[in-house]
Order: sequence, then C-alpha cells, then structure tokens
Amino acid sequence: MFEFTMTPEQIALRDEARELAKSVSREYILDMDADKIKYPKEYLQECGKRNLIGLRVPKEYGGRGLGWEEDIIALEEICVNGYMFGCTYGVTGDVVPEAIVHFGTEEQKKKYLIPICKGEKFAAECLTEPRGGSDFFGATTVATRDGDDFILNGQKRFIVGGEGADFFLVYARTNPDVPAHMGMTCFMVEKEMGVKTEYVYGLMGCRGGGTARVVFDNVRVPKEAVIGEVDGATPIFYQMMIPERFGTAAMTIGAVRPALEIATDYSTKRKAFGRPINKFQGVSFKIADAVTKLDSSRSLMYVTAKAVDSGAHPDLCRRLVSEGKKFVTEQCWDVANLSMQVMGGIGYTDVYPVEKILRDMRLSMIWVGTNEIMSVITQHEWYKERKRELENTTKRNSEFDAINAFIEDEKIYE
Repeated sequence: MFEFTMTPEQIALRDEARELAKSVSREYILDMDADKIKYPKEYLQECGKRNLIGLRVPKEYGGRGLGWEEDIIALEEICVNGYMFGCTYGVTGDVVPEAIVHFGTEEQKKKYLIPICKGEKFAAECLTEPRGGSDFFGATTVATRDGDDFILNGQKRFIVGGEGADFFLVYARTNPDVPAHMGMTCFMVEKEMGVKTEYVYGLMGCRGGGTARVVFDNVRVPKEAVIGEVDGATPIFYQMMIPERFGTAAMTIGAVRPALEIATDYSTKRKAFGRPINKFQGVSFKIADAVTKLDSSRSLMYVTAKAVDSGAHPDLCRRLVSEGKKFVTEQCWDVANLSMQVMGGIGYTDVYPVEKILRDMRLSMIWVGTNEIMSVITQHEWYKERKRELENTTKRNSEFDAINAFIEDEKIYE
C-alpha cells in the first residue's frame, strides 16, 4: 500500500474502512452475488452509523468535509468485499451528493444530504435510458410544465441502486425547442412521488446492488425539486462526471486487489514439478505484472485526486479523470485475468472468489461512460492543452531538433 503518501489522519480513515469491510459476513457477500439480497440496505445503514457515507459532504450536512484523496483511500478498502459494495456506496454517498453540494439550495442540502449521510435514506442517479447511456444529450425522458410543477415521463435503465433508492437524481428534457445541452433539467425525485422500479436484470456480475429499470409515468414533481436552474442540467452533468468516473476507477483497485492477494498466496503453496509454482518465472512474472498494474493505477488515482482537490484547470481534471477511468479499469481487468491464470483451473471454479471478481470487473469498463468515450474525452482535452502550450511559447519546441528540420519542402501537410 501507499502509506508513505498518507497523513496519520488518512491512515486512520483507511483503517476505519478496513474494519467496516471486515465486519461484513461472507454470507452477506454470497447472498448478494446470488441475488438473494436485492439491495445492500443493511450495509449502507452500517456505513451511515460509522459516519463513512458522504466523506466529502460538508460537516454541517452530516459528512466529514474531506477531499478526494481521503475518498479514494476509503473506496479501495470498501470495495474489497466486492465491486457492487463500492458502486452502491459511491452512487448514494458520492455521486448524488455531488450535485446537491454544488448546485442545491440550502433547503435541498438539509433535506437530502443529512439523511443520506446518516444511512437513513438512499439515492440513485438516473442517467442511462433504453436507447443508450453514453449519449447523454440524446435523452428522451421529458418533464413538461404544469403550473408550478413538472410532469415527468420516461424510463431509465441499468440504474445502480434503483431498487433500494428513496431519492432519484433525474435528468430530463424540459425544452424541446433548443439544442439538448440548453434544454435539460436536473431533478431530485422522491420515490413516494410515484416512481416505479423493476428489478429485472440477470447480471453477469455485480449483483445485489438494486440495479433496476426506473419508470416515470406522469410523475408530478414540484418546482422545489429542481437542482440548479431549469434548463441548466449541463454544468451539473459535467460536474458529476468527476465522482462518477473517478470514483469508478478508484474503487476498481480495491475490488480486484483480493484476486492478486489470493493468487499470490496460492502460488506459494501450490507445488508442481516438486517446488512451489512461484519459483517458475511463468508464474511469478504474472504476479509482478499484476502488482505493477495496481501500483501504476494507484499512482494515477492519487495524482488525479491531488489535481481535483487543488482546483487544477477543469480541462486537466477532465482529462485525468477520463484517462484514469479507462486506464485503471483496464489494468484491473488484466489483474483479474492474470490472477486466474496463475491459479489455473481452480481459479475458474467457485472454490475461490477469483471467478466472481473477474465477473464483477467486466462492468467497470462499461458503466458511467464506456472506455471508448473516455478516449474521446482524453484526446479532445489533450489537443486543447497542446494548443495552449504552443500559444504560450514557454516550453521548448522539439520539432526543430533534427538535422534537416528546416527543409520546408519536406514538411507537407495538405
């Protein structure tokens, strides 16, 4: 672990999160994977009792007022029990509060943040629709004015925590006469307003997190439920991409770490040809590769946390978050596969949890924006950054450090 980067307070927080993870019974974990538990309500209630939900929420609303560095330290430990523990924890404690903290009114902060941080109420973000998820501005859910209220109609799907949520952060089209980025609104919709949820998906992994279809059929939503401004969802969406994608990447490290630990221990015990298999480079080099992938992933996450916490340029943060989500989730997927390969056939069975971890990991490269979308954002922000560098002229331009650099006839661009 990276204890050398942590303050004593951060180490103490990490240990709190470790104790929380250890307190969960194996039966609870197995029941979630078997879909016997539809939503980990009891677990999240325990998180609230320990004041471990909403770490970045200001103290006056029940959180701890911490930064991203602390958040990702806790996320790694929380996810050791399984990726879906982190997904449900992150959605209700990181993602939804992000919108309320930055764009909510004082009344909304008190109404929603306090019970969320206490683990008394749970929240879900409704983004993906049946027609797609990555195309946010193609959303077809609509909210139509009716006096001071809005009438909400549409469907969202694959909503983590949807089955157990009391509050739903919903994006809907409110002005069809303008471009989508100018005509969408963010609402905090309460389940008792008439929201219907359906637990209908047979998931490959990441089960037990309340992943549901959420249906809005003429749901009446008061104007007080608008987060930010009417037709002003775009800046909220961009702000939300930090906890969605950064948190997703950081928690993946903790979710796959047990696979590496189990494979490492197995390789010291399992013998072939008269000696432990870790004495064969074909095995030990796979462990080395997996360790390197996790360490490099942590390094990128910690640097990104510092960038976001320090208020670095938004374009830089957007790039780091996006490339981090793609890089870390893909490295963690490799770690799961390497761990299974080290263990051979037994790793492909349910004698060890490596097969479950591998199933869970596959989601990380799809949800909250596919990794292909992360590449789109990364290259876009990098080109902007490079353009600013060229205009700034403070850096050396290495293009001319070649013998024939000034033969213009050879530099043909059209």
